[in-house]
Amino acid sequence: MRIWVNGGLHDADDARLSVLDHGLTVGDGIFETVKVAGGRPFALTRHLDRLTRSARGLGLADPDHDEVRHAVAAVVEANPMELSRLRITCTGGLSPLGSDRGDAGPSLVVALSEAARRPDSTAVVTVPWTRNERGAVTGLKTTSYAENVVALARAHEGGASEALFPNTVGQLCEGTGSNVFVVLDGRIHTPPVTSGCLAGITRALAVEWTGAQETDLPLDVLERADEIFLTSTLRDIQAVHRVDARELPGAPGPVTAKAMRVFDERAADDLDP
Repeated sequence: MRIWVNGGLHDADDARLSVLDHGLTVGDGIFETVKVAGGRPFALTRHLDRLTRSARGLGLADPDHDEVRHAVAAVVEANPMELSRLRITCTGGLSPLGSDRGDAGPSLVVALSEAARRPDSTAVVTVPWTRNERGAVTGLKTTSYAENVVALARAHEGGASEALFPNTVGQLCEGTGSNVFVVLDGRIHTPPVTSGCLAGITRALAVEWTGAQETDLPLDVLERADEIFLTSTLRDIQAVHRVDARELPGAPGPVTAKAMRVFDERAADDLDP
């Protein structure tokens, strides 16, 4: 495995950042996960635009898109795979211990790992912890991911692949690494970004390509929705066949199945929509 670290490719065993990098000491960093199929990244421009939004939200320097694209191309070429997960990470760089950021400049890491096609449906659980829709890093894709690690472990304990959060006012928000959609009376709905959810790349494309509506939804909508599905970079659109103890037989249902077909067709037509 060859990984890009601060200007060049390195073998995985030699790809290192300082233990004083702010991304390690306080989670001061941002990242993007990009699907790469047959050596071709999907929706890279959208991912880079969101990387910049996250950087500005944290007060980091804007990532150099040309540099990142060069690093992505080098890593993809050096690690040929049929389907893979590419991760772009920018951190606050070498800094003193504590929350103050140093002046050494940011770090850039681009890595790749093999991925498998997801099943057409999955199980999810809800968790008792909340997303803070008014937090300082709400809507930013940061490396401060411990909350998601804990929630995802809870999901795995329940035989599920994802955990869904409410926000502080009891509305449905998002998963640990996905956005959530529900079907009510034949119409597709998803929480708005004001709920505190991440503005997912796949979420935005699904809204655009299926006509889904952004709607404030109570958490208990999961108990009565006709269909439920998730979106994310590696899931694309994935049906939910169980949420907590509730079974949704026949998943993917007709509305979700159509959304899956539409997404696959549109994505195949344009690798950088």
